[in-house]
Amino acid sequence: MENYIPKWHKELELFTKVKPLIILEGNVLDSYQYPSKDGGILFTPRLSQYLDYFFKDAGYQNVIFYDNLRGFYNDFDADAIKIFANLAKEDGNLNKSKFSGTGTTAPEIIRNALAQNETSTVAVMDFASRYIITPDHMEQAEIDSFTRLLQSSLETLKNRLVLIVNKVNDLPAWFYLQNPNVKIITMGFPSKEERENFVKGEKKFPNFFRKNVRENQMPYYEKHPEELLKLQDRFIALTEGLSLKELNSLKQLCKNECDNIRDMCDIVDLYKYGIRENAWKNLDREKITPATFERRVKGQNAAISKTLDIVKRAITGLAGLQGSSHSRPKGVLFFAGPTGTGKTETAKTLAEIIFGDENSCIRFDMSEYSQSHSDQKLLGAPPGYVGYEAGGQLTNAVKKNPFSVLLFDEIEKAHPSIFDKFLQILEDGRMTDGQGNTVYFSESIIIFTSNLGIFTADKFGERSANVTIEMPYEEMSVKVHQAIEDYFKINLGRPEILNRIGENIVVYDYIRPNVAEKILRAQLNKICKNLEADKKISVSFSDNAFNVLLESAKGNLSNGGRGIGNIVESFFINPLSRYLFDNNIDSDAQITVADIKISSINAELIIGK
Repeated sequence: MENYIPKWHKELELFTKVKPLIILEGNVLDSYQYPSKDGGILFTPRLSQYLDYFFKDAGYQNVIFYDNLRGFYNDFDADAIKIFANLAKEDGNLNKSKFSGTGTTAPEIIRNALAQNETSTVAVMDFASRYIITPDHMEQAEIDSFTRLLQSSLETLKNRLVLIVNKVNDLPAWFYLQNPNVKIITMGFPSKEERENFVKGEKKFPNFFRKNVRENQMPYYEKHPEELLKLQDRFIALTEGLSLKELNSLKQLCKNECDNIRDMCDIVDLYKYGIRENAWKNLDREKITPATFERRVKGQNAAISKTLDIVKRAITGLAGLQGSSHSRPKGVLFFAGPTGTGKTETAKTLAEIIFGDENSCIRFDMSEYSQSHSDQKLLGAPPGYVGYEAGGQLTNAVKKNPFSVLLFDEIEKAHPSIFDKFLQILEDGRMTDGQGNTVYFSESIIIFTSNLGIFTADKFGERSANVTIEMPYEEMSVKVHQAIEDYFKINLGRPEILNRIGENIVVYDYIRPNVAEKILRAQLNKICKNLEADKKISVSFSDNAFNVLLESAKGNLSNGGRGIGNIVESFFINPLSRYLFDNNIDSDAQITVADIKISSINAELIIGK
């Protein structure tokens, strides 16, 4: 397969000719495939050796490297340091040069060397993100050092200065903003074409497997090339966002662990999550039915139907086919509607059905993330900040259990800055935490819940109902959809977030009176069943007693299922507890509730004989 030259290499070729100061940021700690003139790969070095070869190839006579620990050096050219010292007119030991402080600093030496025009020279400053603690609180000596580098780029004609940083904002903003002499080049992870070049080809793909596996199984794939192509394409899609070093680690892991060529994609899970068994492959599909959900979520047929469509799309691997990323979360859902209608319960049911335990539903109350620095709580504080060692609440949870339902409750209460993080998660399926670890979301379901659209507020902040229980579900659903769209497009000014969610907005209906009876019966049956199992106390109801609770529940439907639960607690559990306590009943009893008397103070059970 023909070699693919990465975009950053082409940019470097182009802008080295016209820009005296180049800043390389992004994936700078990787290895890189250096292209040969015949379209192949010459060798695969780390960035410093790549740049030495690149600039020598481009005609520069001398390349020198610098970092704050080693000073000036070139491990690939024994004469480079001597030539550079002569150009800079320095007699001292350049290996001990510091970026700032007392004595002759590295920026002074670089400025002197780049000011001459006899020998074309490139100075590459490696690990430049580590020269200062923070670009916002620099000492004067550090400011002076960056100023000298800036002067170097302004004064030189044919020489070049290159800074290698993790992120460009590790440098002071005044150094590169509105500076026409600077070109910032972002080094991304290997593209799809680069990964194809790494995996496909007669001399490349067989190297993923041990000799005996190749000899036994490759003849089959040679006769069935379409199956081989499908396998390779899936592997290429699953490795999106991995560095070349990680791809090489995958190749070695595949060689060590793969007994069958068809299992090579499972090695990606082993590499990312440390597990072989993928919960999505062990699903009991017979449980993915409306009846399973309706046992726990009452009266939400339309919402459950749409939720199941999205989940089935994820299970069959059809989620996200329209997009370019194959590493997005398995499913994204936006549950909207009145409070207490079953949004959280649906998420827990999903977790139990798919991952075998409702505790795999990890809930985040977004009202706790309303401050501007809240993203650090989710993803972890950066190095040097309080809480760095603890990591982020979200990233820690996903590292511990990548196969989970992530429930972000009342998303509209989160600080707007957090939506930037959600955009990356929804688009790329991964996030780098404060400690520099990559966390993958590609095996999770992400659910946002919201009460948006239930009320509207005027310019004075006064709330009024946007939808009511008297509205039919279809009308209510349209109004809620519109309110959500207005919120993201107009109020928040972030239509791209809505685009990532797409058509996955699921609107929950009000708890209607006929549904209230089902919920009430379900709650009472659960309580009585638990009493029977734990204390051998049997409780039954007369129709009259049940109807008292039902009428009270119907009068509190504005709070949904929670309101019914509050009625049960106030008018049944509390008086039952009082009756058991007052009559010294601890176990082994049969109780019939003949009636319930409700007063303004409390409720009293009338026990039948």
